[in-house]
Amino acid sequence: MRATRRSLIFPPAREVQLHDLVGSTSDAGHVSLLLKFAAFAVFFFPSNMIIKPIGAVGTIPIMLALLLLAFWLCSALFGLHNPFRTSHPGRLGLGLLWVGTCASYVALFSGFTGNTNVSAQAAADRWLILILASAGIALVATEAVRTLNDAMSLVRAILAGAFFCCLVALVQFLFRVNPMVWIQEAMPGFTDNGGNTAFQVRGFMTRVAGSTFHSIELAVVCSMLLPLSIWRGIYDRTGHKWLHWAGTGLLVVAIASTVSRSGVLGLVVGMLVFIPFLPRVARRWALVAAPTAMAALFVAIPGLVGTLTSSFTAGQSDPSLTTRTNNYPRVAEMFGELPFLGLGPGNYLPDNALHILDNQYLNSLVTLGLVGFIGMVAYLVLPFISSVLAARASRLPALRSLAGAVAAGGAVAAACSLTFDSMAFPVFALVYPFIVGLGGGTWTMVRREIELRESAVPHQETGGGPPRNGLPVKPSTLNEEAITWTR
Repeated sequence: MRATRRSLIFPPAREVQLHDLVGSTSDAGHVSLLLKFAAFAVFFFPSNMIIKPIGAVGTIPIMLALLLLAFWLCSALFGLHNPFRTSHPGRLGLGLLWVGTCASYVALFSGFTGNTNVSAQAAADRWLILILASAGIALVATEAVRTLNDAMSLVRAILAGAFFCCLVALVQFLFRVNPMVWIQEAMPGFTDNGGNTAFQVRGFMTRVAGSTFHSIELAVVCSMLLPLSIWRGIYDRTGHKWLHWAGTGLLVVAIASTVSRSGVLGLVVGMLVFIPFLPRVARRWALVAAPTAMAALFVAIPGLVGTLTSSFTAGQSDPSLTTRTNNYPRVAEMFGELPFLGLGPGNYLPDNALHILDNQYLNSLVTLGLVGFIGMVAYLVLPFISSVLAARASRLPALRSLAGAVAAGGAVAAACSLTFDSMAFPVFALVYPFIVGLGGGTWTMVRREIELRESAVPHQETGGGPPRNGLPVKPSTLNEEAITWTR
């Protein structure tokens, strides 16, 4: 009865073997070098460095993402792959956001919103290109992640970039030096477009941003990737374990160095979602390691406890909180004027810092209207929900934990988008599609696992005859010992 219910959530795909889920020992994965390089490039190349004739979207990460989209479209047009074979809820969310964006974009350029000046059109173009770039990453990542080996290969590339970002943050925090300036100087032909804030002061501490635009962005992105780093530390059998766990520790240190409430929120939400899907031994270790790590951070970073405590207890005396709440009447008024399609994509351009909407959902409501708001909610929430369902359905420990890690990353993105306008930050905007893509790949793998499990049940019950579909194993053999990771 339980298998039947799950098969309704995850309809059967094609006939599969166990190595279709894990990947054989000779399989190095299907993840292309371009996709892995794009994952690393999001963190390595400064998003404020642009090719001036192209404009604000002329950054290396966005151009690589658009190249991925071009390859995906050409592959579909020439029949090299079936784009409808890998449907999943995350792609539905992306599609709904695309529909809302296009509707608002057309309304802006047709003059329906009454705001058709050059600046408004340029902002809409930038938003449209960002969504196209995000789609390129999410669509290619979904189809590239066919096995657990593929997922591990992509996760390594993402975390390599994240660890570089954390090392930059550590240097910034300890020495008040910004290494990203050196990379900017080594990029001839690119122009500094501004917008990044490497250092900020909160209380008695200096907040750092690593290679991201802002300390809040660094905190949220690290919180999103921390569960994937833990998953990698448990299941990656290549390389040195101490390096894997050192990278995980760097993520935690980076979150602390931002002195960000959003980072604390993301850390708590991510761990609450992820820990239940860890193997039993890992769950026990997590209960010991989490308080130990927090205590070590508080001891190692003087003033961290006091600064965080004062930021949480400041209440109405904290300007970062009051500016958020003071903007609610303005949001209601703007939404009432253009409720369905909004001002136009990317067209909330505040005239001063006090009017910045530190809430992606409110920003979408104003700029994309109700139609685009629904799309944004779907884009940020559906990957989290679908990955939780996948994790609950899987019986393969490594796959279950992967789905839980992806769900945790999605939950952090959805929750922290309430505390800052997430899609306005380039690193978050291009890292999150990798979470969507991993969620799509995980959804497909769990669907295959269920078909494999259900196909083997009749043979197990009858106790005789050849295995159905040539399956070499029974469901009871689907365990983590069957997994061999490859480089």
